Amino acid sequence: MWEIDWQSESETEVTGCALAAALRPGDVIALVGDLGAGKTRLVQAVAKALGVPDEVVHSPTFTLIHEYPAVFPIRHCDAYRLRNPEEFADLGLDELFGMDGVAFVEWADRVTHDLPRDHLRIELSVTGLTTRHACFTATGPRSAEILRQLQG
Repeated sequence: MWEIDWQSESETEVTGCALAAALRPGDVIALVGDLGAGKTRLVQAVAKALGVPDEVVHSPTFTLIHEYPAVFPIRHCDAYRLRNPEEFADLGLDELFGMDGVAFVEWADRVTHDLPRDHLRIELSVTGLTTRHACFTATGPRSAEILRQLQG
């Protein structure tokens, strides 16, 4: 586990850039946190580091999944509006978690049982007007490698 406090969006961006450098196709990032905790902002920072303009990345709350072309495809999913976990499975998990791209799942705590066993879980919380706390937890060997790269 690794914890970090961000004092500003620019610090979130620095971490997002480091995360982007550590990611490989097939990786899954589970994002957990209340509204406004910074889940989409972190995805924007990673996507920007991989070549996607900030303004292109939006919360997929109503469309459920956005895909962004980058160095490798970035699939950005939001489980907030799902009525039950079965709706998540109906989205096409084979494609979402495809080995050709990376997947970010916002509100991942609602669909935990459908996530791949090895994923990086990032819990975000609001600590002030512009400050956030992030707790990164690895759930397997690949996510542990990502975490080691972030810490190093």
